[in-house]
Amino acid sequence: MANIKSQIKRNRQTQKRHERNKAVRSEMRTRTKRAIVALNEGAEESPEALRLAVKRIDKAAAKGVIHRNQAANRKARLMKRAVQSTD
Repeated sequence: MANIKSQIKRNRQTQKRHERNKAVRSEMRTRTKRAIVALNEGAEESPEALRLAVKRIDKAAAKGVIHRNQAANRKARLMKRAVQSTD
């Protein structure tokens, strides 16, 4: 355990950020999985699920949880799946 005041504060801040980032990342993964399942089943709500997944990916990138290039790659892969499922 740290004895220095600034390090104790830094540990608290890191823990808070970790919890916040974990929630954002979890929500992003959940929305992505739901979109993939909807696309595979060919459900009529798949465009809405896809929109929500892209929205969560963008939010995660905006908050710095994932890098913007990683967000672009995830969205590209998701859209590629969407196009393939409609064929």
